[in-house]
Amino acid sequence: VQLQASGGGLVQAGGSLRISCAASGRTFSRPVMGWYRQAPGKEREFVAAITYSGSDTDYADSVKGRFSISKDVAKNTAYLQMNSLKPEDTAVYYCVAGAWTDVLFGTNSDWGQGTQVTVSS
Repeated sequence: VQLQASGGGLVQAGGSLRISCAASGRTFSRPVMGWYRQAPGKEREFVAAITYSGSDTDYADSVKGRFSISKDVAKNTAYLQMNSLKPEDTAVYYCVAGAWTDVLFGTNSDWGQGTQVTVSS
């Protein structure tokens, strides 16, 4: 599966941003989509995941209540709506696709290129 992320940018603290990830190829083999992020000097961490139909989602505790993942099934595109952004949300955000457990643990999955999100204080 090929993943194309877009929509990153610079936003002030408290602001909102939406990033997108379009999947193509054998998407049925990688039904779950998600997002990870990696801040400078830190390890990559799980952010959110969504099932193929969009019926189930999961979030990291650090973003619960502020971020929302959704999916347009017809477009094979996942979105991450980020609200109430904080400077500590600054990171490169990576799109990922795989099976549910694989996406949650970042294993045996396909990865897209990252998109930079910068939150200024």
